[in-house]
Amino acid sequence: MDSIWRNNVELPHFPTLEGNQKTDILIIGGGLAGILCAYFLKEAGVDYVLLEGRTICSGITGNTTAKITAQHGLIYQKLLNSIGKDNAAMYLEANQAAVEKYAGLCGGKDCDFEYKTSYVYSTDNRRKLEKEAEALSKIGFHRPILEVTELPFPVAGAVSFDKQAQFHPLKFAAEIAKKLNIYENSFVKEFKEKTAVTDKGSITYSKAIFATHFPIDNKHGMYFLKMYQHRSYVIALKGAAKLDGMYVDAERKGMSFRSYGDLLLVGGGSHRTGKKGGNWQEIRDFALKYYPGAKEEAYWAAQDCMSLDSIPYIGQYSKSLPDCYVATGFNKWGITSSMVSAMLLTDMVLEKENPYYKVFNPSRNMLKPQLWVNGIEAVGNLLTPSAKRCPHLGCALKWNSDEHSWDCPCHGSRFDEDGILLDNPANGNNGNNGNKIS
Repeated sequence: MDSIWRNNVELPHFPTLEGNQKTDILIIGGGLAGILCAYFLKEAGVDYVLLEGRTICSGITGNTTAKITAQHGLIYQKLLNSIGKDNAAMYLEANQAAVEKYAGLCGGKDCDFEYKTSYVYSTDNRRKLEKEAEALSKIGFHRPILEVTELPFPVAGAVSFDKQAQFHPLKFAAEIAKKLNIYENSFVKEFKEKTAVTDKGSITYSKAIFATHFPIDNKHGMYFLKMYQHRSYVIALKGAAKLDGMYVDAERKGMSFRSYGDLLLVGGGSHRTGKKGGNWQEIRDFALKYYPGAKEEAYWAAQDCMSLDSIPYIGQYSKSLPDCYVATGFNKWGITSSMVSAMLLTDMVLEKENPYYKVFNPSRNMLKPQLWVNGIEAVGNLLTPSAKRCPHLGCALKWNSDEHSWDCPCHGSRFDEDGILLDNPANGNNGNNGNKIS
């Protein structure tokens, strides 16, 4: 169940932290967001250390579909209503700047970077597309509704963004991580006064960036209420018609598409972690109908942190932690959001002004409908009788028969059949003691 990205790339390896060190900036998390932060800090001549609990890109980065785009579903009509014209325009500008930053960094690197047109399509609701096009026009980004002929089924149209991109995420990460100051297999198990403690050492820091997918400190920022996690599934088909563009359905339950080499990547089957969903079977049924001659070459799944308002949390961790910063809540757009995070957080730790801070500020208003959904979900699962409980905050775990894992519906921690941690925010195996879930 490995993604195609893991098959043909050799990532650099780094030592384990041993002994005690000091650094100006500590980065926790060796996915693409953390690696990019380290890369930019090195470019700026800043003293930094990156700690990764396992190996770099062993988590979500290696399971992406690797689209680089400022088109995040039909988000701009929503942003126009929720944060206003100016902030919606800044959200678009920040993400488009990230696309172009990738283009610059990928130049001359073997990472299969290609400019592509991105499309959000609808199978039956053209009016929804028209509203998105109208919202984009209001923020100065004029997009017509296009008729799409590449897809194997009829659609009502699509909104397109040209000059977006796709690439091989692990080839890219391997290139930029080579000479960075990284320690692998250095899991942070405790925080003391501006000191991160691992099994074999510690790092004392002036400032810290938490790039751990889901933030690992529960005492600050209320991230356990501000986010939930979502599973999504991908299969790679050989022998399916190649698509020139990148596609995503306007509906969350729909299918997404992109080509890589002679493979077509089809995504779908998504659901809240710990809940039931279509999983791979939904995509396989779709492929059998629309690509009957294609052969499945690989399949994998990804997990995404979903924010209350569809905007990532990038900035100061909380008002009570003025020297700590966070990048999380990427809402299925982790590749682009990783770059936005690295550009914004690098400026913040260097005390440079960045015009996009207020859009992504993690301390913005929490009073959104999703907050009550998250709270009800947490209370319901806390009260559910079960011997199998998540060590994060005690919610009842649910068995995921498709992936053979115990999943937490509250905050998305996942464990294998023996209780070994697969996905955070839990910080260890079944209560951090390595015992089996029983």
